[in-house]
Amino acid sequence: MIKFSRLFWGVVAVFAFSGQVFPAAAAHKHKTHKTRVHKTAKVVRPPSESKPEARSDKPMEIRVVVVTAFEIGKDEGDVAGEFQNWVEKLPLGETISAPATYHGLYRYNPELHVLGIVGGEGPTRMAASITALASDARFDLSHAYFVLAGIAGINPWAGTIGTAAWARYAVNGGAAHLIDSREIPSDWLDGFVPIQGKAPYERPRSPAHSIAADMVYKFNPSLVNWAYGMTKSVPLPDSLELQKKRDRYTVFPKALAKPQVILGDTITSETFWLGVRMNDWAERWVSYWTDGKGEMVTTAMEEIALCQALSYQEKVGRVDMNRILVLRTASNFDAPPLGETAVSMLAEEAHEENFAGLKVATQAAYDVASPVVKELATHWDRYKDKIPAP
Repeated sequence: MIKFSRLFWGVVAVFAFSGQVFPAAAAHKHKTHKTRVHKTAKVVRPPSESKPEARSDKPMEIRVVVVTAFEIGKDEGDVAGEFQNWVEKLPLGETISAPATYHGLYRYNPELHVLGIVGGEGPTRMAASITALASDARFDLSHAYFVLAGIAGINPWAGTIGTAAWARYAVNGGAAHLIDSREIPSDWLDGFVPIQGKAPYERPRSPAHSIAADMVYKFNPSLVNWAYGMTKSVPLPDSLELQKKRDRYTVFPKALAKPQVILGDTITSETFWLGVRMNDWAERWVSYWTDGKGEMVTTAMEEIALCQALSYQEKVGRVDMNRILVLRTASNFDAPPLGETAVSMLAEEAHEENFAGLKVATQAAYDVASPVVKELATHWDRYKDKIPAP
């Protein structure tokens, strides 16, 4: 099977639609109650509900934190981003002030003890928001599970639009030495060199964690496999529009298939890259940093930031790094089909109204991750002290 590794490099555009916001269609409008954010950061319920019980000085024990990156407009009642389905359907009915975070508030389900956050797109926003949450004295997160559920670009050799992938590894695609491809030696596959390295993919491999960067995080395999086993048969949304888009990927067997729940790893970067050559690089980069154990399936932005922030908080006992899950759902391909260029793909999908996969991807993120969140929260006596395994 040929992966176009000899295609001309020049059409690589420095974009990837792994985390871009592209509304595809108006979401179904639900009947909702208006909520407001209390300036003193107290919990506020919708007016139709009874008032919350008085909160003691004891921190609220959170069972699951649902992590998303963006919402398009309001949290309820308009076109859904990553957060809205959780707010409306789980639901997350209470609002808690969070002025030190990107979104300015959390949403909360007091029966399930589930907290939702919009951390912001990109690593800097996410790291700042997660740090603010983890250091917030109102919450006890010492046993909480963190479930990142968001959209991504997908490698057409690994899956299709609408696919949901539970990640085993998150690899940093944004920290590297980079030499322009026109200036590299003829025997180099690309110009990306590990920080503290002198050539691409040199052995022994550069350290995964160093003074320069954190390059890879491995998620708890037992927890990941448990989540995958629970959700691998969940039906995923699809559409005729997406079928037409898939049909253009004639030489990519997995891109032609219907969306499904899989295991697959993610590469994160603040640069939105695009193209066959960049996809080839990402495959090599993930394989390198995981010692051949990982497979580049999705492209995103926030995982490394999430893990970095939580790893520092774990040092003081606020969180447990063994309780992180990442689910990415594909809203777009990261490379064009045969016969099309990266430039033409960018032109086709640069505008929001032309982006086909947002609606199904945001829906799939909720459909697949919510059974895991509910299971953890409703059986807290089982999962508080013992992390689930297959």
